[in-house]
Amino acid sequence: NFGCPHGMSERGMGAAMGQVPEYTCMVTEWVKEVSALPVIVKLTPNVTNIIPPGRAATKGGADALSLINTINSVMGVDIDTMIPYPNVNGMTAHGGYCGTAVKPIALNMVSELARDAEINIPISGIGGINTWRDAVEFLLLGASNVQVCTAVMHYGYRIVEDMIDGLNNYLDEKGFASVNDIIGKSVNRVTDWGNLDLKYKTVARVNFDNCIRCNLCHIACEDGAHQCIDFTEIDGLRFPIVDEPECVGCNLCYLVCPAPGAISMIRLDDGSESLSWRELTSKQPATMTGD
Repeated sequence: NFGCPHGMSERGMGAAMGQVPEYTCMVTEWVKEVSALPVIVKLTPNVTNIIPPGRAATKGGADALSLINTINSVMGVDIDTMIPYPNVNGMTAHGGYCGTAVKPIALNMVSELARDAEINIPISGIGGINTWRDAVEFLLLGASNVQVCTAVMHYGYRIVEDMIDGLNNYLDEKGFASVNDIIGKSVNRVTDWGNLDLKYKTVARVNFDNCIRCNLCHIACEDGAHQCIDFTEIDGLRFPIVDEPECVGCNLCYLVCPAPGAISMIRLDDGSESLSWRELTSKQPATMTGD
């Protein structure tokens, strides 16, 4: 376990080793020397780049990787006593944050390892798995299996049976014969930002039939985005309307809208042209600065 962020790390174990690739490799080698059992190395998310520790564990002979462990955090403060949680005789220390909120972080790190050519061992996905859909997402992004802890603590072991049922139904619906058929199926859809298509153009469009006129989209766009949502009157009622030439397709209005089907993101380009940031900058003359 190179992932534990508290208790172990303060004593030179857990995340304290997992944050140093050289230690990760060295300790993995030690364990492999004395154990005939498969060695699965659990990685810490409390790093700026998950690739170096993943490669280090692989180099050390790990049979598989598992991630993520919990994330360093202070859970809150009692504003009456002014003592942070958890209160241990008037004091606290950072703990490990887990549960549904960490799933996007876990998915990113799992996919990073799955995309790396030097890491060619199985990956066990952990972090925020609450439903069978969550499990499928991890499998699609390269995990060979998944682990569940927080959800079991909350709902009991029965939730695992529900996940298995949901996963089986999904595989049948999609026509897959085995879980193996979906492992890593979305990995090639993840790339670096510099490879994304700058010509890809979407705008928000309001469906007046579904709009409940709550104006949350206007508030979000006006105060947090590009000020491109105005109002129009239809049959005496005031509806938001998008100024499409000004819309940059940031999706903020779509995300805050509480009414299903009220806002759609519409693609405007026809896909005939593409241009990535890497391609754009490679065509420009190099510039040099110096004193």
